[in-house]
Amino acid sequence: MADWTTRVMETVDTVVDTAQDKVVKPVRKLGRAIVYGLLGAFFFCTAFALLAIGLFRILAVYIPEDVWAAHAIVGGIFVLGGLFLWSKRR
Repeated sequence: MADWTTRVMETVDTVVDTAQDKVVKPVRKLGRAIVYGLLGAFFFCTAFALLAIGLFRILAVYIPEDVWAAHAIVGGIFVLGGLFLWSKRR
């Protein structure tokens, strides 16, 4: 009788380990990739926005003309970046 219960417990343990290897670990990896990807995208977008605002403010202070020149320079940089990305699309 003891041999039968031991084999059943080993079988259950093997099934649980197999399920964990084939289901739980990949789902955990996918969840981590999604969370870290979203977090990285948030930090990248925040840094990009702050750099664009900083560039505009520096240009607005150091260009002796009106503020429209700073708008034109920063807008031109964004237009050139957009044209570059548009040319790389498929």
